[in-house]
Amino acid sequence: MKVSSPATDFSSKYGNKKNKFSLKLIKNPYFQSFIPWLVPITIIILWQFLSSIGVIPTRILPAPLAVVSAAIKLTQTGELFRNIGISAIRAISGFLVGGSIGFSLGLLNGVSPIAEKLLDTSLQMLRNIPNLALIPLVILWFGIGDEARLFLVSLGVMFPIYLNTFHGIRSVDHGLIEMGKIYGLNTWGLFWRIILPGAMSSILVGVRFSLGIMWLTLIVAETIAADSGIGYMATNAREFMQTDVVVLSIVIYALFGKLADIVAKALENYWLQWNPSYLKG
Repeated sequence: MKVSSPATDFSSKYGNKKNKFSLKLIKNPYFQSFIPWLVPITIIILWQFLSSIGVIPTRILPAPLAVVSAAIKLTQTGELFRNIGISAIRAISGFLVGGSIGFSLGLLNGVSPIAEKLLDTSLQMLRNIPNLALIPLVILWFGIGDEARLFLVSLGVMFPIYLNTFHGIRSVDHGLIEMGKIYGLNTWGLFWRIILPGAMSSILVGVRFSLGIMWLTLIVAETIAADSGIGYMATNAREFMQTDVVVLSIVIYALFGKLADIVAKALENYWLQWNPSYLKG
């Protein structure tokens, strides 16, 4: 018969307590929300450390504390929030216009094979034209006002939503549509109860992708002789070698991109509650 020693019993009990603590920590919702930020925070700490010891020259890449200091100064003058607000309005306006057009075209081509044959080829050709190549024409058409920036952002977000809406509509199970007809659903009933819910997952993927494209396009759009916005703030800072403000502008774009992704995930969780793939455990 094997007799365990007091030291072995202590190690076993300590190990069990440690494992239970680890499991509780992992399941803790606050810890779960912190995990995605672990890598960015680590990078910032390392960045600050390397800057403070001179490994990273501050004239090339300013330290995080210098970026925070620049943000405080711009906040005190009111310039930071003014430019953020203007960029946000431009981005949201462009997303609403382009997203509405993309959804409408995707829906039309998805339900109508004739419309697909008429429009899809032209849309695919337009989709592959870089926004930078359109800038000279856009300036000729709209000038250098906000209309040009709205057009570019709308064009950028339109195609991901169009493609995913079209794919979602075409991917709906035809058996469900036939079942809906058997139960007496009319055209609108089929659309609202079967087609749109069945395509919603794909549509929201397009929305999520478009929200990222929205900020990428806005960066380009705000370099067109702009006098306000985050892109203008970065361009103006570059002229005066204010690298801290340039980095601050990049960080703001990154944070807005993350915020847009959080909004897209929230929409998925809300509108796809019926889908087992989106049920929360």
